[in-house]
Amino acid sequence: MAKEVIIYTSDTCPHCYTAKDYFNERGIEFIEKNIQRDPAARQELVAKGIMAVPVVVIDGETMVGFDRDRVDDLLG
Repeated sequence: MAKEVIIYTSDTCPHCYTAKDYFNERGIEFIEKNIQRDPAARQELVAKGIMAVPVVVIDGETMVGFDRDRVDDLLG
């Protein structure tokens, strides 16, 4: 069963583009929440005490930043 992948991004974050490219290249579906365009997404991160992007959430496991090895481990 596919795991739910959510990525919080901004338009000016190069690491966000790297993460999205990584998921796209591997055919991993994800939900993008852009904090610059979506105030609700921004509030979700603020509520978690997170003030940086990218934030990747895989089946409820949150990581700040993009770590390929950890992503691979979480995706199995």
